[in-house]
Amino acid sequence: MLRIKEVHSKKEFKAFVTFPFALYKDSPYWVPPIIKDELDSFNPSINPVFKQAEARFFLAWKGKRIVGRIAAIVNWVEIEQLGFSKMRFGWMDFEDDPEVSKALLSKVEEIGKSHNLEYMEGPMGFSNLDKVGVLTEGFEHIGSMITWYNHPYYKTHLQDFGMTVEKEYIESKFPMSNVDPVNFVRVQKVIRKRYNLRPLNFKKTSEILPWADEMFEVFNTAYSRLASFVPVSEEQKEYFKKKYLTLIDPRYIKFVVDQDDRLISFSIVMPSFSRALQKARGSLFPTGFYHLLKARKQSKEVFFYLIGILPEYQKKGVTSIIFNEYYKEFDRRGIEMGYRTPELADNIDVHQIWKHFKPEIYKRRCTFRKSIN
Repeated sequence: MLRIKEVHSKKEFKAFVTFPFALYKDSPYWVPPIIKDELDSFNPSINPVFKQAEARFFLAWKGKRIVGRIAAIVNWVEIEQLGFSKMRFGWMDFEDDPEVSKALLSKVEEIGKSHNLEYMEGPMGFSNLDKVGVLTEGFEHIGSMITWYNHPYYKTHLQDFGMTVEKEYIESKFPMSNVDPVNFVRVQKVIRKRYNLRPLNFKKTSEILPWADEMFEVFNTAYSRLASFVPVSEEQKEYFKKKYLTLIDPRYIKFVVDQDDRLISFSIVMPSFSRALQKARGSLFPTGFYHLLKARKQSKEVFFYLIGILPEYQKKGVTSIIFNEYYKEFDRRGIEMGYRTPELADNIDVHQIWKHFKPEIYKRRCTFRKSIN
């Protein structure tokens, strides 16, 4: 008999986080999270997102066996300030059993109705910096630490529940051999001179920290035009600094400033931690931390995580400055492959940035939507 039980205790939260370890135990493509990091992200005393959002977590049980999970999320900033009457859901995993997926999604729908919300959409996290989307193409490629992986049947289950595609995302890759510096070396010299710009490079994390708040302000401004964008709060800035900045190699963070040393653009690249996380098996100890540090220094694959440019400098060639700095760093390290994290399929301006690199789309993912009131 199927039971849907809300998660409350530490033991239940750990079961919620570790369920995918069993579901994907035979998959060479699934990348496990660090269990402690996942648990911390669900803890209101640690994650400041709970000051603007609330979440309820559910496990599906058949007998003594967990067969599914889901998080039902209400982001009040999105609803009250941005006007999106949306019930979010995320961290959704289930066995290939329509009874299970229907029961979990129905719980989300029920909560959405209780808040008088108009529709539900997911999978997505608390905010725009969380993972997003159901994988619909590219199941034969390894996942990453910043995306969800899922079995091919997820899409069918969502559609059978009456959901339709809301947003489409693409993920692309390109070998570094595709990168011809001629396309940006000359251009970046012209752009730097025309707008009195210069790049900032770093060797230590401590050099970045004084710029971190300004970087988040550029992020909020640059991404505010995207659909349903929720700004990063002051508390979240501090949280993300502690969570991510120590993990990212400072040489993979590039800034561009104007003549007054005002930050006008930033970019964050991360080495691929996928294989390292698979070896870590959800824990930093005893050897997980070693594998991550090794990947941080030696990975020949990189993910272009974020690029943010102030609106007044967009479409003016600023990315040529950023790419020029990365090219020198990648060449020195022998980087072989570049990957782009999920980008909205209709964000043509972003796609144009990469056209000279001849990227290949190798994954697609979507969020799904259903009216509930």
